[in-house]
Formats: sequence, C-alpha cells, structure tokens
Amino acid sequence: MTVSIEQVIATITEWRGHETSIHPMTGGLTNTNYQVQVDTQRFFVRIPGASTELLAVDRRNEYHNTLMAAEAGVGPRVVHHLTEHHVMVLEFIEGDTMTIPSMQAAGMPSRAAHSIQLLHAAGRFLTDFNMFRLVEFYLKIVGDHAVRIPDDYRKHLPLVAEMEAAIMVQPLATVPCNNDLLPANYIDDGCLLRLIDFEYSGNNDPCFELGNSCQELEYNENQYAELCSAYFGEARPALLARMHLFAIMSDVGWTLWGAIQGKISKLDFDFWGYAVGRWERALGMINSEPFPRWLEAVQRAS
Repeated sequence: MTVSIEQVIATITEWRGHETSIHPMTGGLTNTNYQVQVDTQRFFVRIPGASTELLAVDRRNEYHNTLMAAEAGVGPRVVHHLTEHHVMVLEFIEGDTMTIPSMQAAGMPSRAAHSIQLLHAAGRFLTDFNMFRLVEFYLKIVGDHAVRIPDDYRKHLPLVAEMEAAIMVQPLATVPCNNDLLPANYIDDGCLLRLIDFEYSGNNDPCFELGNSCQELEYNENQYAELCSAYFGEARPALLARMHLFAIMSDVGWTLWGAIQGKISKLDFDFWGYAVGRWERALGMINSEPFPRWLEAVQRAS
C-alpha cells in the first residue's frame, strides 16, 4: 500500500516537534514527489507510484545507486530511507531545474559530459541495465496485461536484434549510469550540473547514457559531437554511431514504458501519446539516411 506524505513525516523521529510544511512537486511520471520544509531546512521526498515493479524498477537497486552517486559528488545525499515503503528523503538541491532549451545553450553539452563522467566514476552500481533485455521484459508485461502498443512495433524487432549484434562487435566496458537523463534530471547548483532520479540506474555502456541524454535533450549533430568529444576526448565516428544507435534504443524501450504506464498509472498524463511520440521518433531515425552507416561504423575496430 502506498504511504501518504503525512505518514512519512510522522515516521521520521528527528522531525517530531518541529514545524513542517508540505509542498507537492509536479513533473514526475512515476512517483509522487514533495518538497518538505522542516523549520527552515528543505528536503525532497519521493514516494513510489503504484505497480512500478511492472516497469522494472528495483527499489533496492535505486537506493544503493543513489548512495553511490552521492558519494561521487554528483547525486543528492540520502537523508532518510523508509525501507518498508521504499521512500527516500533526499537533500534538496538548491538550483535551477534544467529544461530542453537551457540544456541546449552554448557549452551545456560539455558541462553535461563532466557530470556524467563523475557519475561513471562512482562505485559500482548494484545491478546492470541493458535496454535490449528491458525491451524483452516489457514485451512480456505487454502480453501478460494486454497492453496496447503501436501496431508495427513487433515487426521491427528483428532490426532491434540487428542493432544489438552490431553494437556488441566492439563492446565497451560498463560503468555506473543513470540511464534516464531527462532535462529535469539535471539541476544546476551554480557550479555543477547535479544528477537526480536513479530509478533506472545500473551498470551500462557509457554510450547509452550519452545517446539517451542526446535524445532527451533533442541535441543536433554538433551537440552530439560536443558531448562525445567532452566525454571521450574526441568525437570518433564509431562512438557517435554508437550514441545514435543507443538513442534509437532509448525510444524503442521507453515506447513500451509509456504504453505500460498508460495501463497502470493513476497519474493524469497522456501516456499513449508519449508512447506514440517515442515510437515515431525512433522510426524516423531508423529510416534516416545515416542509419546503415551507424550500423557499419560501430562494428569497425578502434
């Protein structure tokens, strides 16, 4: 059963006898989020949404990885953890929550690369993340729960397998990744772009992180190259191709996420429209002129 924010506050003994105020926060598509002020100090409280296990969210993994990201200096500090309800009370990061336009400003891809490097140098995360395996998991949920997905989705699965085969010819060592770097998961504290929300975090190919972020931030080719160069030291064609293929896989996977959310979520949000938009963007890249070159480039020796 989902716990209420009032129950969370009552559970934290250190807050008893102090003046508290609750401020709901908008924007989350999975959980219910709050800013709670205790006397003059603010905290971020994240209460899990219903049935998130169907979205492959492992709360034990999320908690461990959030701790690792905080130790690396890029994630928020965990102040309290209500294990029974998987509720986390986090340091409230003072700063600007990023948007697509703000992340597209001059120099921002390089700043994002610096933060991603800090995260990828963190202590090993608890579990691994692989979007190809997650697609298989989501398809089982789709079948078990009669979830509606785009009509032509399954006919493109052989192409998904082809992308995985190409990517695995020259695999990169996995590193601790967030795997879901939406613009709102970057917060500019004035010095560093802090990274938040580790629900889908896990050890993964660093180019998934970079490609997924480029997709979420709607980066153009120059911004892809800047992010790649700032992260790796150069923007080699094989690395850029890898980022582009993982950007496609980001949309392929989150298409199913949106469709499943449309079935299970209690939030007032157009998840079907989200799923269709993701799928159409993936198809646009698959049908683009550079796609065959990306498949070829990722298979070349370094």
